[in-house]
Amino acid sequence: MIDWMEEDGSPAFPATHIALEEPNGLLAAGGDLSPQWLLQAYRRGIFPWYEEDTPILWWSPAPRAVITPDSFRIPRTVSKLLRRFTGCITLNQAFDDVIHCCAHIERKNEDGTPAHGTWITPDIISAYQRLHRMGKAISIECWNATGNLIGGYYGIQLGKVVFGESMFSQESNASQLAFAASAPVFFDRGVQMIDCQMNTAHMSRFGLNEWPREEFETSLRKSVVGQPAQLPSLIYRGRTEL
Repeated sequence: MIDWMEEDGSPAFPATHIALEEPNGLLAAGGDLSPQWLLQAYRRGIFPWYEEDTPILWWSPAPRAVITPDSFRIPRTVSKLLRRFTGCITLNQAFDDVIHCCAHIERKNEDGTPAHGTWITPDIISAYQRLHRMGKAISIECWNATGNLIGGYYGIQLGKVVFGESMFSQESNASQLAFAASAPVFFDRGVQMIDCQMNTAHMSRFGLNEWPREEFETSLRKSVVGQPAQLPSLIYRGRTEL
């Protein structure tokens, strides 16, 4: 059993240590997607993940997959692609386009068959757009040499933590280029942790650590406070200008 939270009340998430082991991290249901609820959740390492026509579900998985300045690395193949890249990588230049592209990418089940539906519902899109207008949600965009958006990702930035949410690629490796170019900039500007939530083969190439709940939440409490790291609008420019 998980707790049900009333949407007309103030955010009152249960203690994260009671999250289910199967499915990993399921903590509570209900509540709403207002900035008050979402920011309270992220400060505690909790995030929403659910499908349309179902209640809002809140998650806090353990162990937690994170990338830190010490663990981060760029895979050799991605490094080569980045050196040949002729477009540019930007910050917060097309948030709405990025989140809509993430919502409509083709997803597959574990057996390789097409997956139906998306967790990036219209309500999720609207909620994160509000956070973006507040300066709490960010997007990283990958543009090709002719100025077309070909990949990127979006997430939340609180203090010195970036919480990654979703990526998309319309050309091969575009999201990996976006991450490979942006993560060093984040760390150079003082970000202490990039939260990837769960370990995936895609992100493990960049130096994921899997932290026990206590270690993750101790670091999180220290890192979400204070002014956010100041990030530039131009993250990376390739060999030719747009």
